[in-house]
Amino acid sequence: MNQLNVPVSRRGFIGAAGAFGGALALAACGGKRTPPGAAGGPTGSAAGGAYTGPKVTLAFWNGWTGADGDFAKQMVTEFNSATPNIKVNMNVFQWADLFQKMPAAVTSGNGPDIAAMHIDDIPTQAAQRVIVPIDAVAENLKLNQSDFAPAVWQGGLYQDKRYGIPVDVHCLGLFYNKDLFEKAGLDPEKPPTNKDEYMNALDKLKSKGIQGSWVSPFQFTGGLMYQSLLWQFGGELFNDDVSKATWDSDAGIAALTWMTDLVKDGYSPKNVGQDADYVALKNGRNALNWQGIWQVNEVTKLSNAKIGLAPLPKIGEKGGVWGNSHQFVLPRTQGSDANKVSASAYFVSWFTQHGAEWAKSGKVPAATKLAESSDFTSIEGLKPFAEEVPDVHFPPAVAGIGDAMTAMYDAVNAAVLGKSDPAAALHSAANKASQILAQNKKKYG
Repeated sequence: MNQLNVPVSRRGFIGAAGAFGGALALAACGGKRTPPGAAGGPTGSAAGGAYTGPKVTLAFWNGWTGADGDFAKQMVTEFNSATPNIKVNMNVFQWADLFQKMPAAVTSGNGPDIAAMHIDDIPTQAAQRVIVPIDAVAENLKLNQSDFAPAVWQGGLYQDKRYGIPVDVHCLGLFYNKDLFEKAGLDPEKPPTNKDEYMNALDKLKSKGIQGSWVSPFQFTGGLMYQSLLWQFGGELFNDDVSKATWDSDAGIAALTWMTDLVKDGYSPKNVGQDADYVALKNGRNALNWQGIWQVNEVTKLSNAKIGLAPLPKIGEKGGVWGNSHQFVLPRTQGSDANKVSASAYFVSWFTQHGAEWAKSGKVPAATKLAESSDFTSIEGLKPFAEEVPDVHFPPAVAGIGDAMTAMYDAVNAAVLGKSDPAAALHSAANKASQILAQNKKKYG
């Protein structure tokens, strides 16, 4: 565990956050708190809805290396222009590199002022004391659980403290090739919504020589498809206290068997390569693809294929959709610059309130009100994903959870590639994951 020498105290953080005014006003007593090492309280303010404190420069780190990074850069530029006393410098890393660099950078005092990360990364970073609790910011920005889907709100919590401010939701949806639907005599405006409709569509596609639902053996997107099916069949990844992996339940075995049967019965080729399922969808060889929202912007611009978008079909009895959420976090800093902390909180508030603009990068706004706004609903292709949010499941808020999840992805890979039967693969992976959970509990506490 990283032990840092000069942490920003909760009291100091509340004081720094006390700089807001207007619609973002904090509790009146907040501005009277003085953080350790500061000569006085923060001098920044949000008079007129904009930060008016002294000039500060903030470092913002994230892993948005794709098209979403371009949108983020545009928004940062817009923010910098609108708020001349705050300059945000954005640094983009591969996600793995970001989490490798950040602990050492924070320890040395060279870490960012603001960062974005996925909810399944938050617990590990919190346990390592890389990021700080921000309950005061959420409270003083008047963020309420009722403003978000339950899973989104809970996703930013670790050990009953808030570490993340929700920005978006990104999840799986059903992408389907309308040209292939027409070729098979299917209505291109009526994608399948349940198991019977799905299999009927596959049979009609197969009669035309089309393998209609390619199954990826990789995490993206086969592992995400499996999790969605697990929840649809009534299963869970872990037990209630996340001390044991439970994906090898009857529900989990049924879910993975359904996937492998698609391969065995000729609805999917064997040995589908990484992203080959998606490429085949665009090239008119694959009709139905369980794919991520991050591909929406590309498929809506295709000129060689008509791709429809819909919520995932309910193959089981319940709704279940894999999802994740980007959330803003504030890394621990070595100093106690109240104005920087205040400016950081203001940037987070500004960015999240512009969630409908951020959604254009291929996301659903985290806040329900923004997801229901005309600014968002007018964006082509994203509505089906917003409809799924109530059924979205996130990984549990446990430090090191990614280590345990890797075992499950390996099981899906082995079963889909025909190297192991589903039950054996899942049992072995669950045992391994349960051992990892026990080790992580000792490691992180």
